[in-house]
Amino acid sequence: MSGYNVLGLMSGTSLDGLDMALCHIWQENGHWNFTIKHTKDVAYSDDMREQLKNAIYLSEKDHAQLHRDYGIWLGEQSKNFMEAFGSDIDFIASHGHTSHHRPHDGVTFQLGDGQLLADTSSKKVVCDFRTKDVSLKGQGAPLVPIGDKLLFHEYDFCLNLGGISNISFEKDGERIAYDIGLANMPLNYITHKMGLAYDENGKLARSGKLDHGLLQQLNALAYYQLPYPKSTGYEWFTGEIVPLIEASKSSEIDLLHTFIHHNCEQIAISVHKHQSKSQNKLLATGGGALNQFFMDTLQEKLGSHTEVVVPSRTLIAYKEALVFALMGVLRLEGQTNVLRSVTGATSDSCSGEVFLPNQG
Repeated sequence: MSGYNVLGLMSGTSLDGLDMALCHIWQENGHWNFTIKHTKDVAYSDDMREQLKNAIYLSEKDHAQLHRDYGIWLGEQSKNFMEAFGSDIDFIASHGHTSHHRPHDGVTFQLGDGQLLADTSSKKVVCDFRTKDVSLKGQGAPLVPIGDKLLFHEYDFCLNLGGISNISFEKDGERIAYDIGLANMPLNYITHKMGLAYDENGKLARSGKLDHGLLQQLNALAYYQLPYPKSTGYEWFTGEIVPLIEASKSSEIDLLHTFIHHNCEQIAISVHKHQSKSQNKLLATGGGALNQFFMDTLQEKLGSHTEVVVPSRTLIAYKEALVFALMGVLRLEGQTNVLRSVTGATSDSCSGEVFLPNQG
């Protein structure tokens, strides 16, 4: 197989924008390989960020309209990408943007109409990677562990720090993964209150002081006691975390400091619980890996038995887009791309809907 050129599209819970990565993916000697050829990040306008953020509250009619509008917008961004970097792509693999995720109610929805994305970009599209798993009684998340298993198997743990934190590792011959809890979502919420897009390198957080009372409240949240497989999202953040932030008397800088300590304590608990070797390597990706105070604190909490590996900025920023590109390839190849060991579904699945552009 000569491989596939795939444009992977990812929009995460941190709502900072659309990640686009043109990836070459191929199989050789039974192993999957990749190169990331071109990347682009498209920041959301304030209006679009608000629409996506509040999509969960929309009426059915308005939600359906946003689904269509966002699908067209994704198609337009894909066209712009191809004009800039060449149209030599076989298809687009789109995660969409999650507006609803209540797997226990059988509900998950990713905005970004696949047919309109295909029509607008004039390219084949694979999208909607979560719904099938939820129909099989799974959590529909996390999905990235298939990429960890096939592309990053040399690491003992793969940690992604987007809006939330999730981890993936091998245990007894199976890939295990789940959402640990918080990562950038509370940090972004606090910096936005300060009129900042983010806390560069965690400089503000580093200068803060620990709020022991808040740390105790956060560590006592019921979600952390749930067994895996488990996943969480924006509803949990707005329902349980935002009230704690708003009730706190601490300064924003102390809140940033405290949340990073909390995040790292919960990550360390998960790693220590599952490490089976005396020396381990942990791959850290997602926006949180660019925050030096976050990384320093994480290394401190993990101790000397686990080395935190921070890869290139390209891989940090675009790993999820890469993995959705891989999931699209696996879907077209008819291979498993969602693991029951990760989601708790009744079976593995080959998930994703395929849309061909309408001609004429």
